[in-house]
Amino acid sequence: MSADTTTPAKVPPRQAPPPPTVAKKPPRGRTTGGAGTPWLLLAPCLLILALVFGYPLVRMVTLSFQKFGQSQLWGFQPAESVGFDNFSKVLADGEFWAVVVRTVVFAAGCVIFTMVVGMLIALLLQRVSGWVKTLVNIALVASWGMPIIVATTVFKWLFDADYGILNALLSKLPGVEMIGHNWFASGPQGLAVIMLLVVWGAIPFVVITLSAGLTQVPKELEEAASLDGAGAWGVFRHVTLPILKPIIVMLTTLSVIWDMGVFPQVFVMRNGHPEAEFQLLTTYSYDRAFVVNDYAQGSAIALLTVLLLLGVVAVYMRQMLKIGEVE
Repeated sequence: MSADTTTPAKVPPRQAPPPPTVAKKPPRGRTTGGAGTPWLLLAPCLLILALVFGYPLVRMVTLSFQKFGQSQLWGFQPAESVGFDNFSKVLADGEFWAVVVRTVVFAAGCVIFTMVVGMLIALLLQRVSGWVKTLVNIALVASWGMPIIVATTVFKWLFDADYGILNALLSKLPGVEMIGHNWFASGPQGLAVIMLLVVWGAIPFVVITLSAGLTQVPKELEEAASLDGAGAWGVFRHVTLPILKPIIVMLTTLSVIWDMGVFPQVFVMRNGHPEAEFQLLTTYSYDRAFVVNDYAQGSAIALLTVLLLLGVVAVYMRQMLKIGEVE
């Protein structure tokens, strides 16, 4: 019997598994993030805001509790603390309350016309062809980007008594003679012109925002409402309007704040000297501070305006909280 001369096959040695990787810990003293990192990144912006807005606000509050006129401005007399005397004088002045009522009526008219016309244009843009929508959007952006001073000057020429194009066009109507008509001879007519100017400048933002909101309204809900027998008004009231409510509340609040703070339109339209029947809270505060040179009383009026606007913001926050609870 012959011996087995075959050599056994060599088996490769088993390789040891690689050692488990251990996550490297960051060196001591270095952090990858934390609660303070966002505030650190926001610090430069917050510092600029504090300097630009914080200091004037603090200065305004300080002046409203002092006796500060031209003598104090030039350093001839020191500023004296008078407590709430400035507020007492302002609140006891009948002219101030007339200005408050005029401002509220003016702002309400601007907001209502802006929201109604803006909503109508936004709904119209959903039903026109693409090129018409593009042309309208270009016109809206162009009017929105026009400087306020330029727009105010244009409106002054449009409503000019002698050379205004509006008077010329109205005079072409049968039985109408408007050549030489002064739109600013009375307060209501003049404020109506200024209101038209404010609405014209505010509509583009409202239209663009509402148009974006309308794209989020589900078409299926509108079709279902139509199949259930709802007309165009019913679909808008029960489907479109509830979905757009948060946007409408936001736009209305912003419009109230902006329209109550109207200043350059009135100031430029009246050549820097608004008459008493054209005075709003902003121009009234300016006149008290820089025309009468009573900076303390002007600051008190401005602070009361800020408090009034804070009330509007409080109403806005309450409405938004209600909307959030419903959703």
